[in-house]
Amino acid sequence: MQLAIAQTEPKLGAVEDNIERACDMIAEARAEGADHIVFPELALTGYMIGQVEHDLTLRAQDNRLASIGRAADPAGVVVGFIEDGRSVQTYNSAAYFSEGQLVHVHRKLYLPTYWIFEERKHFSPGQSMRAYSGPGFRMATLICNDAWQAQLAFLAVQDGARLLNVPVNSAQSLFPERYNAVEYWHDINRFLGRMFQTFLVFANRVGAEGQLRFWGGSHVIDPWGRVLGQAAFDTEDLLIVEIDPDQVRTRRRDVPLVREARLGLLEREIRRIADEGGDL
Repeated sequence: MQLAIAQTEPKLGAVEDNIERACDMIAEARAEGADHIVFPELALTGYMIGQVEHDLTLRAQDNRLASIGRAADPAGVVVGFIEDGRSVQTYNSAAYFSEGQLVHVHRKLYLPTYWIFEERKHFSPGQSMRAYSGPGFRMATLICNDAWQAQLAFLAVQDGARLLNVPVNSAQSLFPERYNAVEYWHDINRFLGRMFQTFLVFANRVGAEGQLRFWGGSHVIDPWGRVLGQAAFDTEDLLIVEIDPDQVRTRRRDVPLVREARLGLLEREIRRIADEGGDL
């Protein structure tokens, strides 16, 4: 199976331009034989949406969003956008299309609101974590900060995921001596791949918005925690990596970590902690 990461530099607020650029990169990826293409978080809008006055939201069924699925057909594609919810909610979402059809929308569950990040001001948190059908196997999506919550990767794997799509907008910190984003993300992704015995596709963006400098460095991790391929830093790139999804089954058979989850035990103890005043 050929994976592609489309490491883009979206134009802030320019939805139509970003869709056109996405379709161009999809055509390039398809020409390279890609079966599955992953774009960064908010690839159709840019990140600092509080600086944009006009409406950037799309319904999941919007024909403009669907055009990306059609451009990738028959390959699958994951693309980040701002979703106009059914009522008053707005979500930081990632849609997955396969064979031109919308299969799944993941709504970011953990929204950072610290330093200059203001996601909770603009978005509502999602309410579910689900794996979904991919190209012959199940996969799941974790949007950026979601991947820092290991329990979500655990849930996705227990729901059958063999591959985690992780679209992000990661910027280098103004204080790299305390937080080096490149190092943190490599450590987190290798941990998730190794401990949950899954492939992981980390799709970051590049470019600058305000104080944020997005560093790229998109990469693919295998079920042993090894880096199979990495995109360039600080510039747009298209990374193509070949994987064998059957390696997940082999890895989990040899070292049965995820098979020993004991879901009933966890359910009882989580309920106890919540009943004693834990965070619901």
